[in-house]
Amino acid sequence: MSSDNKNIAVKISGVKKRYKLGQIGGGTLQADLQSWWAKVRGKEDPNSKIGEERSNGTIFMALNGIDLTIHKGEAIGIIGKNGAGKSTLLKLLCRVTAPTEGEIDIYGRITSMLEVGTGFNGELTGRENIYMNGAILGMTKAEIDAKMEDIIEFSEVREFIDTPVKRYSSGMFVKLGFSVAANLDSEIMIMDEVLAVGDMAFQKKCLDKMREAANKDGRTVLYVSHNMNTIRQLCDRCIVLDKGKIIFTGKVEEAISIYMEHSNECKTIYDYSKLERPKYVTKKLQMLGLKILNKEKNYFANGEDIHFVLSCKALKNAERIKLRFEICYVDGSIVGTTFSDKAVSEKEGNYFDLHMSLPTRNIPEGKYYAAALLYEYDEFGNQIVVDRVEPAITFEVESDNTELIWLHQWWGHVKFDDVILKEKINKNNIIEKTL
Repeated sequence: MSSDNKNIAVKISGVKKRYKLGQIGGGTLQADLQSWWAKVRGKEDPNSKIGEERSNGTIFMALNGIDLTIHKGEAIGIIGKNGAGKSTLLKLLCRVTAPTEGEIDIYGRITSMLEVGTGFNGELTGRENIYMNGAILGMTKAEIDAKMEDIIEFSEVREFIDTPVKRYSSGMFVKLGFSVAANLDSEIMIMDEVLAVGDMAFQKKCLDKMREAANKDGRTVLYVSHNMNTIRQLCDRCIVLDKGKIIFTGKVEEAISIYMEHSNECKTIYDYSKLERPKYVTKKLQMLGLKILNKEKNYFANGEDIHFVLSCKALKNAERIKLRFEICYVDGSIVGTTFSDKAVSEKEGNYFDLHMSLPTRNIPEGKYYAAALLYEYDEFGNQIVVDRVEPAITFEVESDNTELIWLHQWWGHVKFDDVILKEKINKNNIIEKTL
């Protein structure tokens, strides 16, 4: 490595990733061999190339010309709307897949957590999976043994560490997976938004660990999240992706402002039927789509209820399924949660609609989105996610108060009812007598 590259952890040059829609991976083996052979001979690629458009017929450009340099010890946030190319970029960095064009130079060993259970063999125990992941990094058994106690302690799954991980819940997967990635020897940590599955206390512990890894240990951290508060807490630089391209790289607050400007989608009809679901959902019921009934646009006056219909299908026999909406401000910070007042039971194969209203009385002016979850309780009283869509709905609350502009960053995302001033009492005479 040259002296100029000594402080570089990752260098990305002209990277593109092209997918053929309806096919697995980036193309057929025959096409890949044709492209490689043409490149070796210095000939033109016989397979059609895409210009600057993101899609053309059955071709989709997940990434369309990425240039980026990340230095050692940096904590980098990567933000953007769903489908912007964030996860694709991380998969290229982790060598899960290869770029169609361009080069990626990585200086150091990588540990990553791209989704729940990544890098785990379900038949192996938690302890055995730790050894396997350490071996993949090139660590010796003695080196892994020296880290073992720290990994188990941080993961909070000591009681189940010698149990096959196929029996772990999604939360246990996240805890052990993050602990392995954070504590094994590597120079670069890559984290997709998997922490959303864990509990709040563990999320805080993970953020503290990533901050320590960057600031104290000098490790490079790449972090994808829709939650802007965690981006603010962890990152010292942020990248905004949109339609497969980097549209901004720089200060965190500037990046968040640009992301928020690009996140406003004025939709009143949503199709969920083709959206990819998290692996942890049980899929007894599936949400197919949502339609706002009382508006042609997604703008609402403060206090105006949002009336909508949620279309669903029962994929299996289901009993006592409930619905909850997790409402977030546009920067990803949580506003609150609302639950359906009744449970739903349906037989396999049935289609049905749920008509509902979402109150906005205590939501101040601003742009919001909500994640929709169908859930049930197991025999131990734990909530099990049946289906999840994020974002399920986006909307904007407008205020008719011309005297007050609501400052979310300082005042929060909930507007309580006004304090009632019942009576004004003049005490001037009492004060004069006292003096």
